[in-house]
Amino acid sequence: MENVSENSELTSTLHLGLRSVVDTSPQSALNALLSSLAASDKSAIDAVLNGGPEKAMVVVHRGANKGSRFLIAQDSVSIGRSPASEIFLDDVTVSRSHAVIERTGSGFSLTDLGSLNGTYINNQSLKSTPLQCGDEIQIGKFHLIFISARNHK
Repeated sequence: MENVSENSELTSTLHLGLRSVVDTSPQSALNALLSSLAASDKSAIDAVLNGGPEKAMVVVHRGANKGSRFLIAQDSVSIGRSPASEIFLDDVTVSRSHAVIERTGSGFSLTDLGSLNGTYINNQSLKSTPLQCGDEIQIGKFHLIFISARNHK
């Protein structure tokens, strides 16, 4: 049998798109998240939903650390496996500097920073896209729901 070097191991995420048979609209993703939360968690999310356009939040919906919330109150928030990332996702399927969420004139946008496994928004692989409340962001094994003010696009 051939001896394989430990350094030759690659890690990747296989995206099968199996969830496309169910309603995957941003509103249904948000409703599913809200129905699964405790009252104290719902109140934190309601504060963002009913707040102004200057803040947003991402919530880990599926994956390790399910339920973790990350408030976005800066102009730019990094996502990655590096402990220096504002949104720290500790898994080998996440690049050290994977993506960034930035405030734009009309809301927030997400940009993949050339990650190995890519970034998916609502089951579509995208390099950069504006975010809408309820969008599901998949980074590696993590599924995050983006939450922003309801009355702001």
